[in-house]
Amino acid sequence: MMPWDGVVEFVAVAQTESFTQAASRLGISTAQVSRQVSQLENRLTIKLFYRTTRKVSLTEEGAIYFRHCRQVLDGLEEAERAVSRLHHSPQGLIRMTAPVTYGERFIMPIVVDFMAQYPQVEVICELTNKQLDLVDGSYDLAIRLGRLADSSLIAKRLSSRRQYVCASPTYLKQYGVPEYLTDLNQHDCLIGTNSHWHFDEQGKEKVVKVQGRLQCSSGMTLLDAALRGMGIVQLPGYYVNDAIAQGQLTVLLAQYQQAKEGIWALYPQNRHLSAKVRLLVDMLADKLP
Repeated sequence: MMPWDGVVEFVAVAQTESFTQAASRLGISTAQVSRQVSQLENRLTIKLFYRTTRKVSLTEEGAIYFRHCRQVLDGLEEAERAVSRLHHSPQGLIRMTAPVTYGERFIMPIVVDFMAQYPQVEVICELTNKQLDLVDGSYDLAIRLGRLADSSLIAKRLSSRRQYVCASPTYLKQYGVPEYLTDLNQHDCLIGTNSHWHFDEQGKEKVVKVQGRLQCSSGMTLLDAALRGMGIVQLPGYYVNDAIAQGQLTVLLAQYQQAKEGIWALYPQNRHLSAKVRLLVDMLADKLP
């Protein structure tokens, strides 16, 4: 038995969580996939998958083996593309993640354009506001907004956004207009995932802890609450620009507004950036507003 026997089949099953879908992707029979994986398990003397009638999932040992195999296969794929110039026609699977609202409005339309341009590319995208572990989840790419936590991930700036503090005229008429950052303590603030709002005060960063009756990870929910006069909100421009232009929201504390924040593409440092992912990142950087 050759050392690579069963590895490609194993990786396909791990990615699709299905022997049947793995077989379809590889263009072979389900029985052949199952046989190759079983022979690989026997050779390694470990169990790679938990198998039930409804689900296939990696064991702890299988997850470790998958991460290493994926890196090797990515390297082989890139080497083949380099010598055969296949990067002009990218193909294969891209696993990615992006925030929900920004992903729906801006990222996924560009991804669909990318897939239309390159029909042999497959994409699995998880839209979530949680910051998923790219290595453990075997993601090729993540889109992150705003401030980046220190990590081993490689980041490329794609675009930028600006945060606005605003409230409805109805709320301001009833509770008054805050003129200074300290005034926020006297107001009901609509809070997202972070109760600390960032500002610029005479060239220095100022962080203000706000409080309020509503905290929600959904920007659209916070926007709706602000429009109803429920409180003061801090949201990126793509949420509030239309409402500001129509007079439904009033911009507050503009003198403390920070410079634009980055919108980033992140990928694992220990994973070679494949041609297809690089082309997608380039298209996102070119087309994002």
